[in-house]
Amino acid sequence: MTPERSRQLGQGLMALSVLQLLLFVAGAARRSYATLAIPVFIGIGVVSALAFWVGYTMAVAKWDDDEFAPEDAVEAEPPA
Repeated sequence: MTPERSRQLGQGLMALSVLQLLLFVAGAARRSYATLAIPVFIGIGVVSALAFWVGYTMAVAKWDDDEFAPEDAVEAEPPA
């Protein structure tokens, strides 16, 4: 990505964030239930999807059994 493209993307993100904030404030001023419910629903969905992905990754990970064998564990001795 070139520096110019990065700047354009940053400016676009700033413009979208300002537009989103203005729409949210306008909806809150109208006391619209959907103004609060939709962003909260999306946020919870994103967090839940992330938690599911992490859990799935942990559940299906393949481990080398001999690499983590208990007999190879060395107990640390306290310093003298």
